[in-house]
Amino acid sequence: MSAYETLKSAERDLVRAAIRSGDYKAHTAGLAAGVLQSNLAIMPERYALDFMRYCQRNPKPCPLSAVSDTGNPMMFTLGRDIDIRTDVPAYNIYRNGKLDISVNDLSDVWQDDLVTFAIGCSFTFEHALIAAGISLWHIDHDRTVPMYRSNIDTVPAGPFHGKMVVSMRAIPADEVALATEISSRFPLAHGAPVHAGDPTEIGISEIASPDWGDAVPLPEGYVPVFWACGVTPQVAIEQAGLPICITHKPGHMLITDVPEDAEIPVLKFQ
Repeated sequence: MSAYETLKSAERDLVRAAIRSGDYKAHTAGLAAGVLQSNLAIMPERYALDFMRYCQRNPKPCPLSAVSDTGNPMMFTLGRDIDIRTDVPAYNIYRNGKLDISVNDLSDVWQDDLVTFAIGCSFTFEHALIAAGISLWHIDHDRTVPMYRSNIDTVPAGPFHGKMVVSMRAIPADEVALATEISSRFPLAHGAPVHAGDPTEIGISEIASPDWGDAVPLPEGYVPVFWACGVTPQVAIEQAGLPICITHKPGHMLITDVPEDAEIPVLKFQ
């Protein structure tokens, strides 16, 4: 049995421990049912206010779930013991707007002026879709959900701007309304889809070639359904050209202690 198959039925603390120890470095789709998963954007404090404005102006792709204290790697509003330097399976480090390197630990690059933003992830509502009988190919086959650059504009703030990134799941045509209704219950996980049907209407010409993640089959009778995606800030970061910025590697999320159906994570775990 693969590490992923083992962790699919594990408690969240065991999943996070496997990530922190470096024993698990892959995607987190289908893991830790019942809690919010989060995308990340970590940047120097001097850019943080503009980025917070960007999230506030674009709540569908950037549903903000937590902001750290400056220089503090402990995300105490998301869990009792969450160290942002070690508790994500893989990180992308951008320098001057360009992807420089992917790493599994941030301890060597952490700076005292860094601020961490946690942004809700659509992986959170997938458990509810599966519970309702809607199968998801990428979870069944241990793959990363496909993600695409769309032609949907985001609202700029300071240096941050760009197009929305969307994630896609192939849903049976007669279950699209149900998937929409279920996902709408999870506002911190992007909520309802932004588009269903013809991908060219949102600027996607090659659905078999995602910009991130793995291609999934689209059988007859299935509809491509697109949700706003927390990789959107990575596009904005590319445009902003910050000297340094750190994100999660797409598909590799932070697993929190916040209940998946929370509207606003106001819990304090410290």
